[in-house]
Amino acid sequence: MKLFSFKCVVAIVFSSLIVLQVSARTKNDWYQITVYHYKTASQETLIDGFLKEALLPELHKKGIMNVGVFKPIANDTASDKTIYVLRTFNSIHKLTRAADDLWNVSAFEATAPGYVNSDYKTPPYTRIENIIVKAFDMAPKLTLPNLTGARNNRVYEFRSYEASSEKLHNNKVHMFNQGGEVALFSRLNFNPVFYGSVVAGSKMPNLVYMTSFENMAERDAHWKAFSADAEWKKLSALPEYKNNVSHADIVLMKAAEYSDF
Repeated sequence: MKLFSFKCVVAIVFSSLIVLQVSARTKNDWYQITVYHYKTASQETLIDGFLKEALLPELHKKGIMNVGVFKPIANDTASDKTIYVLRTFNSIHKLTRAADDLWNVSAFEATAPGYVNSDYKTPPYTRIENIIVKAFDMAPKLTLPNLTGARNNRVYEFRSYEASSEKLHNNKVHMFNQGGEVALFSRLNFNPVFYGSVVAGSKMPNLVYMTSFENMAERDAHWKAFSADAEWKKLSALPEYKNNVSHADIVLMKAAEYSDF
């Protein structure tokens, strides 16, 4: 039994490496979503300072543009508060290389000393979570939202759809791509930012996506139209797509004032 389990692990790792090598040659974007978990206002100040004064400027110097920084609207009352940072890469190799390069940057200590040199008794966060995502084939690139209203009114909606098995996850991905769900969001002007499958993260199997709206009223109106849409009713009623989501998380967010979009 032990030998069988070891062989299975080797096979899974080998298969994953092949997938990553093939994916690296495709046109699909890769996303790194970093989630900072924190509890206090002083921690938020440290994280904001690090992101604004240190991380985003360094990413821009390295050619990593359109970095999104978002804060959940529910942070005001949540015990576990979060800040989401979205980075985009055109290959998995660039994503991993950027992670290695960034913490070799001594400039961080000069630009965000309070964050970098924080004492273990007063850490700047409770934990950091990283989610690695490969863009869907039918939405292979990040799309900057076409929003014209006041920035502080805009709403970014981050959704996470978990499945109870890999097969059902792939089925939901198929529903988004070949099934036409991505096209439906575009037709109904949801201003989608990205869609993708989670390759590594704390919740798997899983897919995530982000849409954007001028304000909360527009967001609510769009979802009402979506639910009533004849194409969605037909698609969601197809027996081949039944029960392909076991758990959904919805996070409504505002962009930080220093976010690139």
